[in-house]
Amino acid sequence: MSVERVHRMTHAVDVAAPAGVLYALVADTAQWPLLVPDTVHVEPWDFDGSRERFSLWDTRDGTVRSSLWRRTLDPERRRIDFRQEVPAAPVTSAGGSWTVRQLAPGWSRLTLEQDFTVAGNRGSDVERARADVERGGRIMLDRLREAAERWERLDALTMSFEDSVRFDGPGEPVGAFLYDVASWSGRVPHIARVDVVEDRPGVQRATTHRLTADGSVHTTESVRVSFPAAGRTVYKETVPSPLLAAHTGEWSIVPDETGVTVLSLHHVLLDERMVERVLGPDADLSQARRYVRESLGRESAATFEQARAYARSAVRGLRAL
Repeated sequence: MSVERVHRMTHAVDVAAPAGVLYALVADTAQWPLLVPDTVHVEPWDFDGSRERFSLWDTRDGTVRSSLWRRTLDPERRRIDFRQEVPAAPVTSAGGSWTVRQLAPGWSRLTLEQDFTVAGNRGSDVERARADVERGGRIMLDRLREAAERWERLDALTMSFEDSVRFDGPGEPVGAFLYDVASWSGRVPHIARVDVVEDRPGVQRATTHRLTADGSVHTTESVRVSFPAAGRTVYKETVPSPLLAAHTGEWSIVPDETGVTVLSLHHVLLDERMVERVLGPDADLSQARRYVRESLGRESAATFEQARAYARSAVRGLRAL
């Protein structure tokens, strides 16, 4: 019986940012979908202040993957140990640590140590696992470095906001409408067409052709993950609108005694390089923030209205039976 060999690798990057800023970005997994292109969504399960568990959805080669992780955070040492609970075969274990070390005022080093084991230790399996682990680690290092080095601008570049509307009646038809994004074509005014691939129930990849105010069409691509029991669908635009470097969001349904409140939540990272190109030579970041808030708010309102109409139609159909 062969003993599984532990394969280890270490990568580090020097970052022009304070150590506390860098550690905070590594620790705050909720921000990863905005900062890391491959990361779609992080769903927290447990956190006691130092130990946490969360599910993570990411994309790799056109495939949406999900994984469950646990981490131990040590802010005093600026170290985070992590371990995947159930790795995908043939990998049998995967984990490692993040450490942040202050090098000089305004300079830090981020080190990622990773380890994994592979069933049977077959050379081809080991090399594939090594390439996958190394690629994911380097992407994380690069993106966290980029975010940390603009930490003084990050608050101005990020936005979070929500819109909501209350409906009388049951929430099930509203949830069905929000889930069936392919049916939005021809119903939601700003949606010209939606092409959807659903590789497994609850996980969709959508290509959406959107009508803009000037009549032109731009295309976005997104990954949607649904939690039907909780009345939630989260999404990330993997190819966002031109003014956005990243865009994640959530549709959720909150029931009460006689109806439901439907919420549309947005998290946005602005692409500062595109502000003048999209909005004109005199546009600044405050105009971009206002433009994004208003345009996404209009889209949410239009979707709410069609969800209401669909729900009313569904209820009338049930009453007619």
